[in-house]
Amino acid sequence: MATNQQVAPAKQRFGYDNTAGFMMSLPALLLLALFVLVPFVMAFVLSMQNVRLDGARPNVWMGLEQYRRILLDPDTSSVFYRSLLNNFIFALIVVPIQTALAVGLAVMVNQKLKGIAIFRTIFFLPVVFPMALVATIWSLIFARDSLGMLNGFLAAVTFGMIGPQDWLGDPKLALLSIAIMSIWAGVGFQMIIVLAGLQGIPQELYEAATLDRANPWQQFWNVTILGLRNTLVFVIIVTTIFSFRLFDQVYIMTRGGPGDSTSTVMYQAVTSAFVENNVGRGAAMTVVFVFVIIAITLLQQRIFRQNREVQ
Repeated sequence: MATNQQVAPAKQRFGYDNTAGFMMSLPALLLLALFVLVPFVMAFVLSMQNVRLDGARPNVWMGLEQYRRILLDPDTSSVFYRSLLNNFIFALIVVPIQTALAVGLAVMVNQKLKGIAIFRTIFFLPVVFPMALVATIWSLIFARDSLGMLNGFLAAVTFGMIGPQDWLGDPKLALLSIAIMSIWAGVGFQMIIVLAGLQGIPQELYEAATLDRANPWQQFWNVTILGLRNTLVFVIIVTTIFSFRLFDQVYIMTRGGPGDSTSTVMYQAVTSAFVENNVGRGAAMTVVFVFVIIAITLLQQRIFRQNREVQ
């Protein structure tokens, strides 16, 4: 029969005694509540009121009226739904391309070559720069006249066959231009995460694949990609969340234009609160947007879980 000295370690091993684990996670839970839960509750309370920043009048309780307006009222819902659609289009462009580039760059800088640390630094460098600075520089690159760096480059390599494009003033090109800039600015962050995952794949798997006469392409799909499965799930989910909270680039480069072609939900929320002086509407947009992101994240996790079970 097991003694008390044998039972106690077993409880700790199999998780029967969770007191120590709870105490260790308590600081993280407190920070999560302070910086996530409390602001969300405050935003929900504000969304139920008519809040004005430039007046001394007390807030007027409106209930769910702000939600009805942004979801059902044609005067305001059309802009909200267009902004939400722009968020989806932006994510559909950025997430797959940025993830694929991150994997390619991580595989390249994972090689044991002399001076490879310099290339890692160069690829990660855009992440260090403030987004305001990056957006300003890319606004100069996307300048619409022939003096714009991108237009000048295209004219030079095509011998003038491609004329100057209004990259940020054309509704068909503006959101794509912002997506290209965002991919360049953020791919280094995903690259570092994928690189850490690559270095966690046992070298013995590649040696076994070589003995089985697998070519480099087969090793990439059957060893590298499978070994990065959990890492790629994390990268895709995080990149999706970052894509949906798009704001800085739009505010600096296009201000939501031309028309509403680059407007996003975050941009509309900030504009409603601090430009149109309707804090309640801006708060309602953020609350709805949070639930949209949570739904997308849960859907992604469900899809990835089903794929893992099938494999």
